[in-house]
Amino acid sequence: MSEVLHLTGTILVDDDTELDEAWVVDGRLSLRRPDSAGPARELTGWVLPGLVDVHCHIGLGADGVVTEEDAVLQGKADRDAGTLLVRDAGSPMDNRWVQERADLPRLIRAGHHLARPSRYLRHYGLELDDVAQLPEAVADQARFGDGWVKIVADWIDRSLGADADLTPLWPADVLRDAIAAAHENGARVTAHTFSHEAIDPLLDAGVDGIEHGTGMDADHIAEAARRDIPVTPTLLQVGRFTDIADQAGAKYPVYAERMRRMHARRYEHVQALHAAGVPLLMGSDAGGTIAHGSLPAELAEVARAGVPAADVVGFASWRARRILGVPGIEEGASADVVVYDADPREDVDVLARPSAVVLRGRRY
Repeated sequence: MSEVLHLTGTILVDDDTELDEAWVVDGRLSLRRPDSAGPARELTGWVLPGLVDVHCHIGLGADGVVTEEDAVLQGKADRDAGTLLVRDAGSPMDNRWVQERADLPRLIRAGHHLARPSRYLRHYGLELDDVAQLPEAVADQARFGDGWVKIVADWIDRSLGADADLTPLWPADVLRDAIAAAHENGARVTAHTFSHEAIDPLLDAGVDGIEHGTGMDADHIAEAARRDIPVTPTLLQVGRFTDIADQAGAKYPVYAERMRRMHARRYEHVQALHAAGVPLLMGSDAGGTIAHGSLPAELAEVARAGVPAADVVGFASWRARRILGVPGIEEGASADVVVYDADPREDVDVLARPSAVVLRGRRY
């Protein structure tokens, strides 16, 4: 039998439910005192379901796939920051082995990014030579992943020379068939998109999630709210848009100017999403250029944009788990919780300082 833990203080189950105590027995949560569990180690504070990073890339580095050893370090960095559930939003690595590691966050895989040659970061995803291949590729990734598929919906088109800008990768009819193929195979589709032009085709095709979403206008936001389509703002990534614009420089001035505009309005954009009632998901975009373990910094950015701390906490824990279909704090659920010395609903900076991390019943 593993160590028995007695959780006391304020146990945050969801927006409306708090408990005074709970127990961890054999890696599972019990909301009732165990009859004969023996002595228990007490953990006191504000207890949350493990944080959820829905836009994280375990197995991806700046130049593409990393070694398994480095991927383990990525997962441990996320775990130690309190992220105990990851939706891997595309990885060049077949990272199914992560799911067999008890010491790494729970992983929901979206398979490999689907993109086109020269229309995404090199070595990051599967590049389809013919746009007509997308529906079949989506069906393949739906069967390969864990109920999610990641499509790259737009990227800079450098073939336009000085007029190069963000443009959609896929014709609208192909996109519609691709998303239908995912649904037929029991998967949902989330799409990388920075541009305004890619949003209407995605919404018309029935997309299930939007990553970044920096090009959404008021009508797009209203439609996403009406259909409960979650958006992951990835403010740490959007915060890099001025650096990206500087790299584009004089060679791609149209693209550079657009990236600067989106950067300038990033907080206003997140405020608009929240005010409209769009379900927000929290994602660090770790992997590539952003370090793993960065979810608390992302949450601080979302709060800085004007989203109330209590909502940020909910989006990063029980609300995300509800959308992904993974239990949080409930009887018999896996004991995946994070403990803090203060109430993060009052100050999200608290989330950067967990006093205890418990994954599958083991304290780290």
